[in-house]
Amino acid sequence: MAERSRTAETGSAMGSDDIIAGNVSKYIVLPAGYCGQPKKGHLIFDACFESGNLGRVDHVTEFEYDLFIRPDTCNPRFRVWFNFTVENVKESQQVSAGVGMTVLSSYPRQERVIFNVVNFSKTKSLYRDGMAPMVKSTSRPKWQRIPSKNVYYYRCPDHRKNYVMSFAFCFDREDDTYQFAYCYPYTYTRLQHYLDNLQRRNMDYFCRELLGLSVQKRRLDLLTITSPANLRPGAEQKVVFITARVHPGETPSSFVCQGIIDFLVSHHPIAKVLRDHLVFKIAPMLNPDGVYLGNYRCSLLGFDLNRHWANPSPWAHPTLHGVKELIIDMYNNPKINLEFYIDIHAHSTMMNGFMYGNIFEDEERFQRQAVFPKLLCQNAEDFSYSSTSFNRDAVKAGTGRRFLGGLLNDTSYCYTLEVSFYSYILGGAAPAVPYTEEAYMKLGRNVARTFLDYYRLNSLVEGPLAPTPKTRKDNVPPYKCTAQRGPGNSHAGGKPEKRSQGHLKDSSVSTR
Repeated sequence: MAERSRTAETGSAMGSDDIIAGNVSKYIVLPAGYCGQPKKGHLIFDACFESGNLGRVDHVTEFEYDLFIRPDTCNPRFRVWFNFTVENVKESQQVSAGVGMTVLSSYPRQERVIFNVVNFSKTKSLYRDGMAPMVKSTSRPKWQRIPSKNVYYYRCPDHRKNYVMSFAFCFDREDDTYQFAYCYPYTYTRLQHYLDNLQRRNMDYFCRELLGLSVQKRRLDLLTITSPANLRPGAEQKVVFITARVHPGETPSSFVCQGIIDFLVSHHPIAKVLRDHLVFKIAPMLNPDGVYLGNYRCSLLGFDLNRHWANPSPWAHPTLHGVKELIIDMYNNPKINLEFYIDIHAHSTMMNGFMYGNIFEDEERFQRQAVFPKLLCQNAEDFSYSSTSFNRDAVKAGTGRRFLGGLLNDTSYCYTLEVSFYSYILGGAAPAVPYTEEAYMKLGRNVARTFLDYYRLNSLVEGPLAPTPKTRKDNVPPYKCTAQRGPGNSHAGGKPEKRSQGHLKDSSVSTR
């Protein structure tokens, strides 16, 4: 590896100890001492676009660059998500054998370009297990992974022994602009277009409403998916509440959430039965500012919103505050039984999909809580029950799962649904299967289908249904469910008496 110069000529103000406060904007990287006009091959980096993130670029050689992730706004602790473009490339900046967008076996002696992402805030990473950055270009707009054989993750003595992720790439089309990202991006604008299209379909079982606004006045959307009969005045409701993207860099959660929504609004006979028996409330993006800004974990003001459920501020955490107020209102409504809360995330060190649940002193309630993830494991080949765990770690006390698990009554179950940023393993010695956008959405569809099994509604589905094959070898222990659920009351003695909110807050603290 070449000796590192302090910085490029055009970036001399960006010293190694300077704070990275913003994204690079059409930043031309010139060799040290170069004084002429930029030439072809003097790369131009840009991250000043929605969900973009790249804070600094250092020139090492013509074929090597050090890249610095911009920390989350107002919080320098989190540096994981990156998303940037490169243009003004030249074809000699290539490497053979398929490192770039195409296999270039006819260019065995051409140079390679190496990008070193040098300031990750996490040491553990799926890059150790074969994960690779995403890439697309203007002429090839479909995201694909860089071959994992060209990605390296290691401690680097040149960067205070921090972990560095290096990847080699070839630029094979000079007129293209190339875009690189940590994982498949899913922007706030993409969500708005998706919801606009759903709204234009005028489905009587789909309702979109504005629950609130973020600090920067972006929409907090709330979706209600159910048959209109369930919303009649005085009708009893069984509610499944789903949230996603409280951590803005965890983009797979949006694909999973979209898969859930797509299935529930479809004409599939299972979807119709679910709409007839359940009310789905979905907040698909809890942190729209963080998503728009290209943060990994925090909001505009630097808060990890998933640690502030106990006492969210209406001005500092307005989206979280709005969702919590809605949940409390539903809980206090005697006609509403909030039976599920599922918060969707993505995991940076684990494979597969899996869940986190809560620990309860009541053994029967604990056993009932395990039913849904076991059923999901049978329906989704990429979901692992063996990776699912139940805990009351103090560090998780402010999360939606932990707080609402202490807030709601014993017929309500709160989960965090995690899905890998990288891949799933079908079992045994089988190689890891990298997730695609479609695979993430398929997991969402399988989550939705699992409610049919949970509520034992299979007999109400019109026409025969083929069983979902279980291809992954994941031993699922038999489950005990003494309080069986069905289309009637979900608790043997009806809905338990609700506790006051003050008492519930005390209860949540006692579980920490």
